Amino acid sequence: MRLLASVILAFTLATFAGLGATWYATTRGVSFGTIALGAWAAHPKSGTQDIDPYARAAIARSGELPLGSGDGVSFMAKSSDDGRRLDGRCDVTVSGSTPLARYWTLTVHDARGQVIANLLGRYGYTSAEIGRAADGRFDIVIAPRARAGNWIPSGEANEYVLVLRLYDTPVGLSTRNQLEMPSIKIGGCA
Repeated sequence: MRLLASVILAFTLATFAGLGATWYATTRGVSFGTIALGAWAAHPKSGTQDIDPYARAAIARSGELPLGSGDGVSFMAKSSDDGRRLDGRCDVTVSGSTPLARYWTLTVHDARGQVIANLLGRYGYTSAEIGRAADGRFDIVIAPRARAGNWIPSGEANEYVLVLRLYDTPVGLSTRNQLEMPSIKIGGCA
């Protein structure tokens, strides 16, 4: 009887450990082949047949449809360049330039991956509509109050994620050391 109880306890512990590890891997973005450039991270193999099992499980859990390798790559940022979480009550500035791409979009999403609702219906910018300086660089401010220039309302979000999608781009694992990504800086908070 003691042996049976020990076996049941071992199976129960193994089950909870396995389920916990699976939950952690699918909710925390554990995957192989990640390109990390400052605050930005991308998983270029997510839209290919070479996708790793952890990334495949995370995509199945979220229902997201990743970009195929021939279409482009998505970079996500959950924090600023100095590691502070992106906060909707603060002024966050994304500035600089993007890697080479035919077209790009920058959008603001909540933790569930949905665009952040706001009264203006402004969820992001594209390379076709962004206001730029004479040298081609740009500044986009994500803030709770209106700003002149390229401004995205942060709505009621406490934390959010920036998603930069590069379409028709040569960006991949072999080019990561040659990429210049936009910087992300947090200013004053309300």
